[in-house]
Amino acid sequence: MLAKNDLGSRVVVRRRAGTHGDRVLFTDVLGELTALGDTSLTVATSHGLVVVPLAEVHRAKVVPARRGPTARETAALELAAADAWPPPVVEMLGTWRLRAAGGYTGRANSALPVGDPGLPLPEALAAVIAFYRRQGLPPQVDVPLPLAAGVERELLKDGWHAECTVEVQVCPLPELIAATPDGAGFTLNDAPSPEFLAMIAGTWGQLPEAALHVLTAVPGLVFAQRFDSDGTLLARARGSITGEGRWLGVFGVETSPAARRRGLAREAMGVLARWAAERGATDAFLQVESRNTAALALYADLGFTRHHHYTRYQLR
Repeated sequence: MLAKNDLGSRVVVRRRAGTHGDRVLFTDVLGELTALGDTSLTVATSHGLVVVPLAEVHRAKVVPARRGPTARETAALELAAADAWPPPVVEMLGTWRLRAAGGYTGRANSALPVGDPGLPLPEALAAVIAFYRRQGLPPQVDVPLPLAAGVERELLKDGWHAECTVEVQVCPLPELIAATPDGAGFTLNDAPSPEFLAMIAGTWGQLPEAALHVLTAVPGLVFAQRFDSDGTLLARARGSITGEGRWLGVFGVETSPAARRRGLAREAMGVLARWAAERGATDAFLQVESRNTAALALYADLGFTRHHHYTRYQLR
């Protein structure tokens, strides 16, 4: 049985859930032990708090903390994410990707140091700098951590500056579907509408020509849009399937100012999740800056958890 000093630990609680004939049925509750009283205990699960009466507990124990992703898993997800947001210009440096898209979004205009560049690290970074000078863009590197910690050390030694940190979060699609409405009011299209592009332009200003390539050059792709009765675009999101069909990538979830606090972002996530699951995907990922606390709160409520993070470094 659990004790007070187990508070805060990851636990599994097997509880009695009823009977079937002469057989007792059980169900397991997995999560963080947040309260332990005389009559009940509370576990924070991925779906919220679960209060279990002690009379229903068959057994309970502390379990090891969830392991972090392996280097191979991190690399695979980074490549799936890169395939889901493709710039028109990609040069390979060994297995590193040097990406350029006329300045449209940081991730499409930064080097991705996954794998072996085929050169000593100082020479590889010199090649990165030369590539971005030719593109007329500031040299940037998105460093997945802890996978590319050695690259980060070299960048810091050479005076590169950290621009932002981005959380790469994941959620199994069954959990995401269970946490979201079906988004019946959304339409799904294989190309962005003019209104969709106008909403992006309202955020970014004038879109470079390369932006359309970034947004559309993916084989498995859908654009979710919710319109008002007068044709005004209220909310939009973009979904893609990459990583050999496993990963739904969620991008560009946005609600117009007049339509906020109506649950439309949650509906958009739901319609993308169902679309991807119907096509055989099993998990969702998204990328969100660590300072975007409102988005992080929404995604946590939907069941997303951190897989890893990356830091964007720029040479000024």
